[in-house]
Amino acid sequence: MYAKTLFASWADMDFDAHMKNTAFLDKSADVRMMFFSENGFPMREFSRLRLGPAVMRDEVEYRREVGLLQEITVTLAIAGHSEDGSRFLLRNEILRLDGTLCARVTSAGGWLDLAARKLIAPPEALHNAMKLLPQTSDFTVLPSSVNERGG
Repeated sequence: MYAKTLFASWADMDFDAHMKNTAFLDKSADVRMMFFSENGFPMREFSRLRLGPAVMRDEVEYRREVGLLQEITVTLAIAGHSEDGSRFLLRNEILRLDGTLCARVTSAGGWLDLAARKLIAPPEALHNAMKLLPQTSDFTVLPSSVNERGG
């Protein structure tokens, strides 16, 4: 399982003194970008390719609170993928160090050609990097966004 240990910072807190909803999304995105960077796709490579991940929907399930400066583990797995790699469902889980699930973030997205402003199948190396992620127990094969758009 791909995972990183992070902590809830002052900027992550809400009025009720626990981690705010947008912080769960931010930690999830950070861990995704760490995964890509460690697997041949740092930000400069995405810039060079004029390609980026486009998240179209996030679903957050809250289970337990996270407090200020609390260490958390953020995991990353793949919950769905199209055969050509053009669409994906990424799943992050935010856990306390004792393994207690605090939140689950599932994000639906695809790969955006930044010049053409449309979803495309990723380059083979990026597609292969995505295949390194462990699959969730509810993994599903998604339709291609390229075929949906005629090409």
